[in-house]
Amino acid sequence: MAENESHEGEQDLERKIEEIRRRFNDELLQDSTDKYDSRDVERLQSDDTVVEGYLEWRHYVIDDTLKMIDDSFLWRKEYGVNDLNESTIPKWMFETGAVYLHGYDKEGNKLFWFKVKLNVKDAKTALDKKKYVAFWLERYAKREPGMPLTVVFDMAESGIGNIDMDFVKYVINCFKVYYPKFLSKMIIVDMPWIMNAAWKIVKSWLGPDAISKLKFTSKTEVQTFIDPEYLPPHMGGTDPFKYSYPPLPDDDFQTPITDNGPIVSEDDAESKEGEAESRDALESSFNSTDVVAKPKKVNFQEDSLRSEDNDRSEGSARVKGARKPLTTFKGALLDVSPAEELSFGSGETERKCLIILTNVTKNQVAFKVRTTAPEKYRVKPSSSSCEPGVSVDIIVSLHGGSQASPQDRFLIMAAEMDNAGSQELAQFWKEVSKTKVMEHRLRCHALNSVKATANPLKETPAEMAANGQQELSTALMRVMACNSRLEQKLNACLWEQKVVMGLVLVLLVLNLLSLYLLGTAQRPS
Repeated sequence: MAENESHEGEQDLERKIEEIRRRFNDELLQDSTDKYDSRDVERLQSDDTVVEGYLEWRHYVIDDTLKMIDDSFLWRKEYGVNDLNESTIPKWMFETGAVYLHGYDKEGNKLFWFKVKLNVKDAKTALDKKKYVAFWLERYAKREPGMPLTVVFDMAESGIGNIDMDFVKYVINCFKVYYPKFLSKMIIVDMPWIMNAAWKIVKSWLGPDAISKLKFTSKTEVQTFIDPEYLPPHMGGTDPFKYSYPPLPDDDFQTPITDNGPIVSEDDAESKEGEAESRDALESSFNSTDVVAKPKKVNFQEDSLRSEDNDRSEGSARVKGARKPLTTFKGALLDVSPAEELSFGSGETERKCLIILTNVTKNQVAFKVRTTAPEKYRVKPSSSSCEPGVSVDIIVSLHGGSQASPQDRFLIMAAEMDNAGSQELAQFWKEVSKTKVMEHRLRCHALNSVKATANPLKETPAEMAANGQQELSTALMRVMACNSRLEQKLNACLWEQKVVMGLVLVLLVLNLLSLYLLGTAQRPS
């Protein structure tokens, strides 16, 4: 019965997708083929997920969905969204750091930051600012298709002069109309009380579907949504991140540590500070022995032969203990399995995952793996190359007592090699054009271990301490949030009490004054 209902649901969705496309061609394209950007029309006609996204956001109502597609496509052409890049946006906008992508919330959604205090209302720059927001959203949509964003309005040190209601309405429309299903939640942090009236207007713009996604919070309560590691110090966080441009700070990816130590830095954009952190992490991981592994330069011919001999003997044992992927992403250069996420648990058999890369080109393909949490994961190999038609197994394992988090991400980069026989990989990655690099992202999923639940007494002391610390942190966070709410209520009560006392005092003075005047009037002259 359930299978029949599911099948009928899929058929109904397919029927609605086809109806949307038919009516789009008959009703919206009949006037002029230049009405929309042809690239948007092509995606609508070929990609079911694009149509499904609009349908779901409009509750599968055909007329409403068509209206939304029309509004979205007209906006995309007006703003030239498909052609937005760093060269089409004024450089000073990137340098201000008022808008950027960085970090993740507790659900693993990317954070889209708006530093409100850096915004200045100016009609001359209004269009450029709107295009700037569109640039970031389109960039993210191409890199993380279907993955929602969490918008954070950081209102610390901001005032009425920083609030541009037309700009705020535009940002809301971006999620309400132009990028359906992209908004996870919108967090407003430390909003001054004087702006309450303005944000009541904002609520009316959101509509019933998005109103539940609006979260007003203080800098102490924001940690219920975002861990301290991705919060700035003024919000009680520990994130050392400081915005700078260039490069664009939206990846958060670093080279992971392999069994032989960290890979030599391949990108010119990687800072010396990042290299120093990698060295410190390496030394601390080997401080029990007095051996420091040397980073190795990789030559394709030597490395492929050596790795083939070594991995043949130990490969089957390594792969056997790793979680094998069940889905595949079909890429231009590589097929990547799994397609979307790596699943880790706390059990011994759940702490390793297998990534399978298959070269689908006729040339040699170089690849490297990066992650947002290099201190937690070991990757082998993290940088190598593969021949046409060959598959490469990559083992990703949790290091020590680390636990996987939905905030963790992996980035797989690949590029075709012209002179595979003589090129060193490090040099190749320095010289290859970014336009020729294929990128694919994987998110992490933390499994609930059945064994850990069934046998809590068998936890190791380290696991018990980690679990206890996590529970304590959660409890403290809840207590802090509760205290904050009580403090706000107490202040409100004290204020009301002061107002009442003031009114009583005024009435008392008026009564005394009236009695005095009455006595004066009755006194004989």
